[in-house]
Amino acid sequence: MDRGPIRKTAKLADVARLARVSTATVSRTLTHPDKVKAATAARIRQAVQSLGYVAHGAARALASRRTHTIGAVIPTLDNAIFANTAHALQKTLDDAGYTLLIASHEFDAEVEARLTRALIERGVDGLVLLGTTHHPSVLQMVDTHQIPCVLTWALDAAGRHPCVGFDNRAAADRIARHLLDLGHCEFAMISGITSGNERAAERLAGVREALAARSIALAPARVVEKPYTLTAGREGLREIMRGSPLPTAVICGNDVLAIGALAECLAQGLAVPRDVSVTGFDDLEMAAVVAPALTTVHFPTAELGSLAGQHLLARLAGKSVEQRTELPVELVVRASTAPPRALQ
Repeated sequence: MDRGPIRKTAKLADVARLARVSTATVSRTLTHPDKVKAATAARIRQAVQSLGYVAHGAARALASRRTHTIGAVIPTLDNAIFANTAHALQKTLDDAGYTLLIASHEFDAEVEARLTRALIERGVDGLVLLGTTHHPSVLQMVDTHQIPCVLTWALDAAGRHPCVGFDNRAAADRIARHLLDLGHCEFAMISGITSGNERAAERLAGVREALAARSIALAPARVVEKPYTLTAGREGLREIMRGSPLPTAVICGNDVLAIGALAECLAQGLAVPRDVSVTGFDDLEMAAVVAPALTTVHFPTAELGSLAGQHLLARLAGKSVEQRTELPVELVVRASTAPPRALQ
């Protein structure tokens, strides 16, 4: 079957000829468009589109010793919070001419190590990792290959690696103190799984410390660890409500668990917040529209993604950067919390 004449693959020189500029100007436009006059860049983009030109990644990497790609290894994209961070990170990198490669390990340390190795083997210029707890080989690979890396969503207490994140323990302390100030003294917590997840562990520790400061213990039977799903939130609520006396306040490790807990309260005929107050973490968009609206902790997740991207871009440009950037958290009080019934 005759498929017609084979079209010649466009080269950099072809783009330069059509746009009436040098090959160096074309290359500069494709890698650093901000350094080229707007009219010239527009003419080059039109030539690129007209010719169907695609830069040869391997050749560009060999010439510049850069692939202009950044890798991000995150637990999951099945969570709007992580997706918000990834979107802001991608936008920041794209504006600077970099491409983001995302890998998801689903909270499996072995998978995280394999994916990190794969990204390094593909020549990423930098890495974004979520959290400070990783498979031992992950940070070893980063150090060995001297890959610029930034940890996100948590703060590196040891100070070994740059980080952009939040104080999860302080955030948990804040939401627990809100409930204490309302008069609650019977608490339970539906935590995320703490093994290999310092964010979940720090939130549980923050709740324990806040209660201990008021001479209240969080009994082992009042703590359940669950994956971050709506079904797990329902299961967790059922489990903690089997004991006696019943808790008057349930702190959840994130908003997804909390919304699942709200659903189970409805199924069991428990009025929120009259019978039990429920809180979350993250401040997902849905937290404000469920009934009752969820008291939670707001994290500036989009700002975090943008700052992580800016951090790596600055390092790749040879600029000095802050080793540690702590972002503020905000307690958002809504209708899911109130004083316990005895005080109403």
